[in-house]
Amino acid sequence: MNEFNKKWLKAAGIRAIKTIAQAAVAYIGTSAAMGDVNWTKCLSVSILSGILSLLTSIAGLPELKENDINGNLIVSSNANEELLSLEITPEQLKGIDTHNEMTFKVIHK
Repeated sequence: MNEFNKKWLKAAGIRAIKTIAQAAVAYIGTSAAMGDVNWTKCLSVSILSGILSLLTSIAGLPELKENDINGNLIVSSNANEELLSLEITPEQLKGIDTHNEMTFKVIHK
């Protein structure tokens, strides 16, 4: 398993666990207000929300700022925290150690 897959699994797992907890809290709060918490349904709703979170993560995780699946380099701008997608192919990165921090100067025209 490569480094990107490990980071993706960790980020997607953390996101899914948070989603499960949020769904459970919302379900319990709503059910408690109505006076009846069905724990089986609560577990079902929570697990389903976690599965949906994992499936949504396949489309992309903004937490990952490494090379994306297509090999394009993702760069974070410190000025306004927007993500920029540069069209740099893996062939263009040959000979460059992409595991170290790289600095780019962004010029707005």
